Amino acid sequence: MKKTIFLAAYVAAYGVAFANTDTLTLVRDLDEVVVNAPVAQVTNNRIKLSGEQLNRSNTGQNLPYLLSATPALIATSDDGLGIGYTYFRIRGTDHTRINMTVNDVPLNDSESQTVFWVNMADMSSSMSNIQVQRGVGTSTNGSSSFGGSINMLTNSQTPADSHFTLSFNGGMYRTFREMLSAHIALPNRWQANARFSKVNSDGFLYRTASDLYSYYGDLGWYGERTQVVARFFGGSEKTGMGWDGVDYATAYGLNGADRRYNPAGEYITTAADGSDSLAYYPNQTDNYAQQHAQLSLMHRIDQQWSLAATAHYTHGAGYYEQYKRKKLSYWGLPYSYKAYGMYRKHLDNHFYGLVFSSKYISERLDAQLGLASNHYLGEHFGTLHYLQDTLLLPVNYEYYRNAANKIDANTYAKVNWRIIRRAQEQLTLYADLQYRYVRYSRNGLNDENMTNLPLTVNFHFFNPKAGITYQNRAHLLYASFAIANREPSRNNYKENVVFDSMTGDYVGLPQAERLYDYELGYTYSHTRFSIGTNFYFMDYDNQLVLTGEYNDVGAYKTKNVKDSYRLGAELTAGVKIIDWLRWDGNLVLSRNKILNYHQYVDLYDNQNDWNWVGQDSVVGTTTIAFSPSITFSSLFTVDIAGVTATLHTSFVGKQYLDNTEDDNAMLRAYSITNLNLEYLLPLEKWCKRIGVPEVRLQCQLNNMFNAKYANNGGAEASRFADDTRCCWYYAQAGINIHAGISVRF
Repeated sequence: MKKTIFLAAYVAAYGVAFANTDTLTLVRDLDEVVVNAPVAQVTNNRIKLSGEQLNRSNTGQNLPYLLSATPALIATSDDGLGIGYTYFRIRGTDHTRINMTVNDVPLNDSESQTVFWVNMADMSSSMSNIQVQRGVGTSTNGSSSFGGSINMLTNSQTPADSHFTLSFNGGMYRTFREMLSAHIALPNRWQANARFSKVNSDGFLYRTASDLYSYYGDLGWYGERTQVVARFFGGSEKTGMGWDGVDYATAYGLNGADRRYNPAGEYITTAADGSDSLAYYPNQTDNYAQQHAQLSLMHRIDQQWSLAATAHYTHGAGYYEQYKRKKLSYWGLPYSYKAYGMYRKHLDNHFYGLVFSSKYISERLDAQLGLASNHYLGEHFGTLHYLQDTLLLPVNYEYYRNAANKIDANTYAKVNWRIIRRAQEQLTLYADLQYRYVRYSRNGLNDENMTNLPLTVNFHFFNPKAGITYQNRAHLLYASFAIANREPSRNNYKENVVFDSMTGDYVGLPQAERLYDYELGYTYSHTRFSIGTNFYFMDYDNQLVLTGEYNDVGAYKTKNVKDSYRLGAELTAGVKIIDWLRWDGNLVLSRNKILNYHQYVDLYDNQNDWNWVGQDSVVGTTTIAFSPSITFSSLFTVDIAGVTATLHTSFVGKQYLDNTEDDNAMLRAYSITNLNLEYLLPLEKWCKRIGVPEVRLQCQLNNMFNAKYANNGGAEASRFADDTRCCWYYAQAGINIHAGISVRF
């Protein structure tokens, strides 16, 4: 829809790339605007958090939960604790449309276009800072940003003193996290960082235990004009599956239901006397390991010019194992009856490339040229290891295999022109032009229906962006317009496309999406308080929306809709009430609609017999799935006498599980409150000497009012005669407590 434009908020302001007073001079990102706000590094629709801020509430949960105070960001988890598989949405947009980078290197998987944080447990412990951008934002590497972007920087150059940190915490559901890190200052301008983390948890849901470890290491030489840094990081996970979900009554604990119930791996066993009973397959797990390597070079030519380049390589391999009752045709066998089978779906992928940029900075004009080229190779295959049947199978019988090849390259130019530059006043124009080329090909059997899907698609995307920023003392006004294009993901193809080998035609081929993002905003920053207003209008063409259905591995299915939009206001405020007490909050109000939507809904008699009786259809304007119209966050912070306490309350309005706007397929609104306490022991005062270790005690109380809620779910495109729906929900943990200690010496 290209209709009357409603402008919404954009910020062109965040952080620095790297700086040190006695080596390299300050290098700015080109969308930098200095804002003297009392809330550190919070500017408009971009938030910057330091590693210290991230880890104040780090008890082993994955990064989405550590970012839960971000406006318009909703974190979800399969295990109910945020330790195992975790996801997030920004402005209702799911994680496959969020651009994520580490040190400017793409982190999103090239095919699924998401990040599985369980592979990077406790990665926040190695973060220098992280920036969360809502909306399209500036040109970045990797997949397009449709709802936002997350840019992470790992440990950068630090002061010359060596130090070591040992951290341990434990809590309910046998949750434990151990972390050991070191920063070592070496002779001749060399520095090194290292970290190893181990996270274990039984999970809130039964049989969703997580056994995770991760590591990080870097070695860098920091000269006066040149920096060279080699980084290695990665992790491994074994996680019990929790993606099957439960019914409404179980998720919300109605009629005494056990909210920890998990149907994954459930099967019926028959005893010798002929009686049946339920049993659970003990190894219904996901297993994956991933390793990253980066080599970065940064060089300052003179006071105006600097260069940066990073070569990278990532390897990932693993499988998930399931025991389920399926038709034998599911495994490519020529039989239609059902039997229990134990099978694995494997993947093995390689991702490598080069990222380069050149920056010019002067008093009036900043400019940047950049380019990147990345290549992905992925193998997917399935093996059937056991079948409850008389059929004889080869050992590790392989029932499908397909391979993918993806090239992703882009080049961009962006510039800041400061038309007015005075002591208290500045007017800046901003422009960003990006060209992106994507070539994706795949061949082999589709694991969903055992049909061959040979496919090669090419995309040429032009992504322009422009903005204006006016700052006068504490006042900041800004506006922008951006266009983003995004290619379909692997799941969009394999779940929607049918290939006719006789004619060579494709049926159901998904189309690339396009987003027109209009933003307008204002902030006022005082020494004791700040306020901000962010208006946005995100106008989509061929948006791939979630249907509420999901596939065999818990990934949501999507389909193109021609016209849809997201319209909203993001309000932020912060006030320093007294020197040791402050309050920060945000309120997001939005309207998320699909125009002229049409979906067929199958009708069945009841949930026991599932006799098909016909079809109904939904037509008209409807609310986009998983898009609450209101979210709210409140954060009280006390910082006095070595004690830091934060009380965080968040509220999320109701969300529909599909696009039919049906109250029988809906997540209820929920509110949760977390309390985090941290105490820095005054050992120097107690011991009456300097140089003693820094010891911090931590206690975290999550969901302190024991709310019974679900923050994610799904729905089949079907309805029963009594108007009920076939839906599933992911129950989240009630009150849970964690405590720990951190020692730095």
